[in-house]
Amino acid sequence: MASPEPHSRALPSAWTYSDGGNILQEAQEALENYKKKDGNKVVVRFKAVGNAPIMKQNFYKITASNRFQAVIQFLRKELGWKQGDPLFTYINLAFSPAPDDTVANLFKSFSTEGHLIVNYSTTAAWG
Repeated sequence: MASPEPHSRALPSAWTYSDGGNILQEAQEALENYKKKDGNKVVVRFKAVGNAPIMKQNFYKITASNRFQAVIQFLRKELGWKQGDPLFTYINLAFSPAPDDTVANLFKSFSTEGHLIVNYSTTAAWG
């Protein structure tokens, strides 16, 4: 006796909205837009807090699509700090962003006078 063939239902090649729009095409376009890297640059201004050393140059342009972790790594490099040295970062003296936040999102939400102000300290300065 032959085993029954598995039932498979083929998905339609082009799902459509009631108004005729193509769902799969729109989803594919949205995915492609999401994958594109934002080549725009954001001006980041670093400000020392407490006893942290002051940088000679404190304005830098950083690619907007970078994660905030890249900003932290860049700051460590500029200050000559090792991975284990304490470094606390804040946006506008208010909160510490998550390392996986994008620079673009932080800039859009919290920019001041066209800059993303990143405060840095060797000790926890706020909450």
